[in-house]
Amino acid sequence: MQRLYDFLRRHPTGVDGFWALMLFGFSMLWVVEVPSGTWTPAAVVVLLCLVVALRRRAPRQMLVLAVAVGIAQLVLDVEVNPADFAMLVIIYTVAAHGGPRWASRLALIGGLSAAPLAQVRWPMRDGSTAATVFGTVVMAVPFALAWVLGDSVRTRRAYFAQLEERASRLEREREAQAKVAVAAERARIARELHDVVAHNVSVMVVQADGAAYVLDSSPDQARQALETISSTGRQALAEMRRLLGILRTGEPEEAGEYVPQPDAQQIEDLVEQVRTAGLPVDFRIEGTPRRLPSGVELTAYRIVQEALTNTRKHGGPDVGASVRLTYFDDGLGLLVEDDGRGAAHEMYEDGGADGRGHGLIGMRERVGMVGGTLDAGPRPGGGFRISALLPLKTAH
Repeated sequence: MQRLYDFLRRHPTGVDGFWALMLFGFSMLWVVEVPSGTWTPAAVVVLLCLVVALRRRAPRQMLVLAVAVGIAQLVLDVEVNPADFAMLVIIYTVAAHGGPRWASRLALIGGLSAAPLAQVRWPMRDGSTAATVFGTVVMAVPFALAWVLGDSVRTRRAYFAQLEERASRLEREREAQAKVAVAAERARIARELHDVVAHNVSVMVVQADGAAYVLDSSPDQARQALETISSTGRQALAEMRRLLGILRTGEPEEAGEYVPQPDAQQIEDLVEQVRTAGLPVDFRIEGTPRRLPSGVELTAYRIVQEALTNTRKHGGPDVGASVRLTYFDDGLGLLVEDDGRGAAHEMYEDGGADGRGHGLIGMRERVGMVGGTLDAGPRPGGGFRISALLPLKTAH
């Protein structure tokens, strides 16, 4: 049944042609009974059946043809016949398929005018005025109903088309939002991986270089450095395992266990780890320490971690650093400075792209996500300075 329905929808002209043929057969029965020796009634029937056959292929043209045939019926005295049903069909079709306003208006006006004109041309015999008016109204009702039904179908189609377009637009918007969310998640994961890997690998490299340097002269120091490398490597693997755990699918309850969430209180442990790796760091806390939003604390930890990593990588020999945490009433201030040789301009200009990493880019992104501000650049008198202000209320 569905196949038949689909076939009929794909061949509308064939369906209309079938009904036109049926109308032609009934109308020819009327033509045979007409006591007229002319070909005019047959021609009217043929043209009106043609209107039905081509109503969906050329609705406006068929409407004009139907009006012309109706006028010809009045002029040539061809009475109302079964083929006139085509006028109802073309009025419905024009109203249903939309198109120019003139076509819909012409269909309505022509349909409402057909009955009065027919009564004037072929008045009822022995009929009173009331009967004539009543008959005219009754004959006009089908034409009005055909136009109203067609216009309702057109409105309904337009409504469904609007719903489909809106659904399609919403689907496109959802896809775009999903892509943005995926890109944001990738950026977040990339920042976390960069912070975890860069910091721990930097410590391991420094310790490995120191161990190689004192391996022969001071085996105890070399052994201590190797132990630091081992513990740092295990810590890096553990953090990476927790981080990569959020990429697992189908385990939303367990995902939270794997997300690394260091806070501001762990900054002191981070500084101590850096000191153990050979970088002297002066660490101070000003104000009253308290719990802050998790996003702010994670951002603070990562900024200090990245800043100290950059100091080890770019500060040069005999470099020292200082870290200041200041608790304000409305936020947290960070100041990380070193007295090394600083960094190339490419490190902090144009967002911090240095061609080798994206540390400062990640800092700016993190600070921007919590609605804070960050300033990074060379320090007067030498060295490098990173200053950030993180508000208590994160940006939405």
